[in-house]
Amino acid sequence: MFFVFDVETIPDFDFLRNVLNNHDSSEEDLLIQASEELTRNNSGFLPPMYHRMVSWVGLWVENMGKPVQKVSWNGSDEKEGLKQLFDALLTYKDFGLIHHNGRGFDLPLLTYRSMHHNMQMPIRLNHYDIRYRFSKVNVDLMDEFSNYGASSYPKLKHLGHLIGIPFKQTGEGNEVLQMYRDEKLDEIEHYCYEDVMATYVVWLRMKFTLGDISEDIFSNLNERAVKKLKEIQDSGP
Repeated sequence: MFFVFDVETIPDFDFLRNVLNNHDSSEEDLLIQASEELTRNNSGFLPPMYHRMVSWVGLWVENMGKPVQKVSWNGSDEKEGLKQLFDALLTYKDFGLIHHNGRGFDLPLLTYRSMHHNMQMPIRLNHYDIRYRFSKVNVDLMDEFSNYGASSYPKLKHLGHLIGIPFKQTGEGNEVLQMYRDEKLDEIEHYCYEDVMATYVVWLRMKFTLGDISEDIFSNLNERAVKKLKEIQDSGP
């Protein structure tokens, strides 16, 4: 069984103030300072240590791609969100993971935030099957398509254009903070759900392209997945 998932975050301003020893500046000025002092490659996007989680969505799928169950959470009580995520992951013993840049962001984030809240993560997340760089049960689409960094890393949105399916219709990652400030938590979760379905659609196409599933299985699952993705995009939060 695989867990296709995505996490949405905002900067942890309290933590940033302590790290930067800046307790007086506005949040906007604090972010400018943090982007100058704490980011890599001048991207402006803070590393996972400096974020906190405000939503997650997961989709359980069978090894051959059939979807089983969607689970999700949004809110301001991050500790409760982590608890619900870990409880969901304990549904199956030997689960795998599917994500886009989960190795680079989502999984480190979960470790940092668990440490912050003094929580224990599911043991499976530290298992060799998951931690091994070239694991076949911890599938990061960025690694798969870039041949583990030998080529450039693709954006999820661009993968959608490549296969003729539009992604990122309900928001962009840099809009999450404003949505949170506007108390649009359901909208954040909806955006997260679209990312999960987009990841699932790309993973299905990749499995078919590589010959891991038959054309009949792929055609059936893909038709249903694309239909569901369009429903998410059309329905709004």
